[in-house]
Amino acid sequence: MLTPAAFYQLLAQHKIGFFTGVPDSLLKEFCAYVTDHTAKDKNIIAANEGNAVAIAAGRYLALKEISLVYMQNSGLGNIVNPVASLIDPVVYNIPMLFLVGWRGQPGHKDEPQHLKQGQITLAQLDILGIKYALLPADLTAAQTVLQEALTYMEQTKAPFALVVAKDTFAPYALQNKVQTAYPLQREEAIKTVVSCLSTSDVVVSTTGKTSRELYEYRVELGHSHQQDFLTVGSMGHAAQIALGIALAKPETNVYCLDGDGALIMHMGGLAIIGDQAPTNLKHIVLNNGAHDSVGGQPTVGHTLDIPAIATACGYPIALQAQSKTEISSHMKTIQNSGPALLEIKINQGARKDLGRPQTTPQENKAAFMHFLTSD
Repeated sequence: MLTPAAFYQLLAQHKIGFFTGVPDSLLKEFCAYVTDHTAKDKNIIAANEGNAVAIAAGRYLALKEISLVYMQNSGLGNIVNPVASLIDPVVYNIPMLFLVGWRGQPGHKDEPQHLKQGQITLAQLDILGIKYALLPADLTAAQTVLQEALTYMEQTKAPFALVVAKDTFAPYALQNKVQTAYPLQREEAIKTVVSCLSTSDVVVSTTGKTSRELYEYRVELGHSHQQDFLTVGSMGHAAQIALGIALAKPETNVYCLDGDGALIMHMGGLAIIGDQAPTNLKHIVLNNGAHDSVGGQPTVGHTLDIPAIATACGYPIALQAQSKTEISSHMKTIQNSGPALLEIKINQGARKDLGRPQTTPQENKAAFMHFLTSD
């Protein structure tokens, strides 16, 4: 396996010392090492992958430096526009090195939301005209591949992608984690929110551990899952799914369980919710200041005044809570009004034995749609 430290030093030897992107589970060891060993202004955890491409482009324009842009392969969708219309050789011809985690790689077991993406990852790179190679787990072989990538970028001024398979990087745990002392972790906050819901309310939960914890709590309670739409992929879009449901079902209260990283990724959605003003939409933001599901790299969640942003976007109610008592009190406040945002400040962390949904996405969809259409 390739140690994050060795690969980091290899990049440094070739004068690649600026990093930006969105963390990924297959890259979490490397991303954690970068976070621990790189100044904040040289490692920008971007709002989304497209933003990271733009940041790297700006760096090159200013200094002629090639940056490393890291992402899960799902992020290839977010970079299509800036790759095709900004850095492509037929436009501005700007080089950068992509490090792409290959979730759903054919022949490897993975979650449903990664399977299609895994099948089309290399084809997407081909269509975008991005030359690529699989990053070897052996240091000497990795050095050879990196040299080929650098030579290609120097000669063509075009981007190059290193595709990273599962278990390429040796273990490394983030040392400089965000330290907070809030009363609750996410799972306890979710349980408190769910305890305040009525039997007619529906929930749209964001991707990652939020949906997993919601699923397991329903199991613990002996409830069915028909009131919950588990957004297992499509990071950053849960609130807009909730908006679509809320507008279509104005008599049904729709609760979106969102995360700070997901909210930041597509923050413009707040303005659309505020403009549409569905009184039945309740936006719950579980803010632990980290990309908790992919290694704990920090977001800017704890530096933002999320309720103030929501207010500026037209939410008539925007509240903040930390304790179970505050959550329960605010849930009563927002029950009959909206659109409302409730930010819940929480600590990082999840149970090590946290499972995954035992129903398929199609089964979840069918049960959820049946619930919404039943009289």
